[in-house]
Amino acid sequence: MRNVFNNPYPFSDDLKHNTKIIFFTSLGVFAFLFLFQPFDINSLPVKDKYYLLSGLAGITFLALSLHLLLIPSLFPKTFNTEGWNIKKEILWNLWILFTILVGYFFFTNALGAMKFGFNMVIKLLLTAVVPISIVIVVNHNKILRSHLKLADELSKKLKENKLVQEKIVYFDSDYQKDSLAINVSLLLLIRSANNYIEIFWKDAENIRNQMVRCSMLYAEELLKDHKFIFKCHRSFIININYIDRIEGNSEGYRLFFENINFPIPVSKNSIGRLRELI
Repeated sequence: MRNVFNNPYPFSDDLKHNTKIIFFTSLGVFAFLFLFQPFDINSLPVKDKYYLLSGLAGITFLALSLHLLLIPSLFPKTFNTEGWNIKKEILWNLWILFTILVGYFFFTNALGAMKFGFNMVIKLLLTAVVPISIVIVVNHNKILRSHLKLADELSKKLKENKLVQEKIVYFDSDYQKDSLAINVSLLLLIRSANNYIEIFWKDAENIRNQMVRCSMLYAEELLKDHKFIFKCHRSFIININYIDRIEGNSEGYRLFFENINFPIPVSKNSIGRLRELI
């Protein structure tokens, strides 16, 4: 169960998209309260009724703006998409829900339009769940659709733009017995492994791999002049010529290589460059 909550979940940092979501969600709160009137506001004078509805929608707007626009802009490292996961998403949305509820509490008491008891807390809580649920679902679906579309576009272009360069590259290990020399055009990928890197390359119809004691930074510098070699993630360097397919989901993009039994993640900051190369 703990592993489930630690699974990646992308934080939506698209400010333009979030602004639309905030506006339409706040408008939806007003419409929901007006149509269903969960707080028994029929007995209120018309003027007080509209003050109440507008105030609750306004509080929703301010709370969502604070948490989806302002705070993520001020603390981008905290809300980094790659470091976000399901647990953080749940806690963050519970906090947003709490702030909306507190705002509803103080506003209704200041307005003096209704008695704030236990039943009212439940009603306010259920009402606040609506905008938060909408934001989560819409953002998740938007990210999923975007990733699927781009992954499909990139997969179609893979075979159209192959860059080949024949050259022997030498990976000098801290231990000479682990040093490796291979044709760069046969290199499939490099994976970080603590103080080592694991190099995968094509040998005729077989896939071979070897651990070399050196850093990813060294490997990246060694291969920087080869346009088809690309660092797609802090732990992976790949040869784009051997990408078999690209898949996208709400967590981001993954690359698949033929006869390699694990997917390679693409960091958010690298997807634009990968698109240019392909």
